[in-house]
Amino acid sequence: MKLISYNVNGIRSAINKGFVEWLKEENPDIIGLQEIKAQEKDIDPAIFEDLGYHLYWFPAVKKGYSGVAIFSKIKPKSLKYGMGISKYDDEGRMLQADFEDFSFISSYFPSGTTGDVRQDFKYEFLDDTYGYIQDLRKENPKIILSGDYNICHKPIDIHNPVSNKNSSGFLPEERAWMDKFTDSGFIDTFRHFNDAPHQYTWWSFRANSRSKNLGWRIDYHMVTKELQNKLKSAIILQDVKHSDHCPIVLEIE
Repeated sequence: MKLISYNVNGIRSAINKGFVEWLKEENPDIIGLQEIKAQEKDIDPAIFEDLGYHLYWFPAVKKGYSGVAIFSKIKPKSLKYGMGISKYDDEGRMLQADFEDFSFISSYFPSGTTGDVRQDFKYEFLDDTYGYIQDLRKENPKIILSGDYNICHKPIDIHNPVSNKNSSGFLPEERAWMDKFTDSGFIDTFRHFNDAPHQYTWWSFRANSRSKNLGWRIDYHMVTKELQNKLKSAIILQDVKHSDHCPIVLEIE
């Protein structure tokens, strides 16, 4: 089974850049999208339904902002929209699809780059997400939490760890949260298979960052240890360009 996570930075923009044609070619069983920046009514669902997908949307209340979605060729047993905390759910941060053997969550963690208020909001989100996911594991120990975490975990995950040590997304407190999260029993699937440097999932639009590969690895498929024996491969599709992010792929048995 092939699962993809992709921050499309606006699904309408991505569609105009060939996203639908790419999706048909790549043909994942499930794709989780982040930063869709659209309501369901803003696009023609047939362009994805004709590829065999069931579509599930969780947009932000604010138009043109944030939001997540899951497109799946397998119909979920159940769906859960949000975490039950309105300040995050109003921004469309988390959508969960429960399947026979696992739960797949498309998540879009807040960015703190616009200042202290949003950085504090990010820390609150991290704390609440940790508790929420730990509670969720008691119901279903097989969880795939995929999406844009807006955090580089290790120095290997960012092109210049020294100059970025005070940048949101690579702050000590954020990285400590990632340590706590993985120590709690979550596997960073990409690093499970690949310990090479210079592997990134996001690049600034500035200074030709992408062509120079001056990037950050902030998108993850994190899975609970109960799924470790099901992992087959995890890769980053750095050459796919519909967004300032690229898709990440996880294959499981």
